[in-house]
Amino acid sequence: MNPKSKESSRHIDVVLRALDILDCFQQKSELTLKEIIDHTGLTRSRAMRLLGTLESRGYLMIDYRNHKYLLGVKTGILGNAFEQTNPMEVIIRPVLKELAGRTGESATFYVIDNKDRLVFAREEGTHAIRYSVREGQRMPLHAGASGKVLLAYGPAELLSDILSTEQLSAITVHTITDPEILRQEIEAVRKRGYALSKSENVPDANAIAAPVIDHSGKLVGSLGIAAPVHRLNDQNFVERAKIVMDASAGLSRQFGCVDEPPFHGTLG
Repeated sequence: MNPKSKESSRHIDVVLRALDILDCFQQKSELTLKEIIDHTGLTRSRAMRLLGTLESRGYLMIDYRNHKYLLGVKTGILGNAFEQTNPMEVIIRPVLKELAGRTGESATFYVIDNKDRLVFAREEGTHAIRYSVREGQRMPLHAGASGKVLLAYGPAELLSDILSTEQLSAITVHTITDPEILRQEIEAVRKRGYALSKSENVPDANAIAAPVIDHSGKLVGSLGIAAPVHRLNDQNFVERAKIVMDASAGLSRQFGCVDEPPFHGTLG
């Protein structure tokens, strides 16, 4: 075995636990010590030692007014470095901006992250009332248009794993919780080339999403729009889906794909 690959497969527990703490801030920008302990399962003494270390190096800071932890300056520096050096984001952001401009709705690009979908990049819409998520936010794969796209065009083993769940968690009353119904919906997504969501992840918010494919035919991520139901509904779903599909096809071509999923303008 290659010595380098053997070494790279080893993990240092204390580093993993520190990263677990930083991961907590993807869902909430300010956390108390108790919330961090609840999220990570760390003991109080261990959590305090790790938090102190992260604070001393600038990765966390404390707001002493409410005794809550926040991300520190170092995380912002790393984030800026990521934005400047990541060619994927350079390609995606102009497409998001154009899609938001054409539809007036917030446009988002999601990627698979373990068993979640992650907001990779975001462009706000032009309306005062809009569906809003933040970059870096994690969301469930089984609820929402983008999640269904990622399951439909992503790794088969990920879909099998999700469908093996006896009952999926309900985010709203419209969330698909039956794995068999979700499987049928995924098949429909593959046939029409895009996914729809009707208040599955957030009440009174609908969404449309389509896949972005690279030169090897593999999924890069999901491109989509979301909006309140009074602006995105059965009356304009197909029209808006065509716009999203055009944007995803153009983005796929930039990633070297020559055979994007076909567009079938149906709701079934």
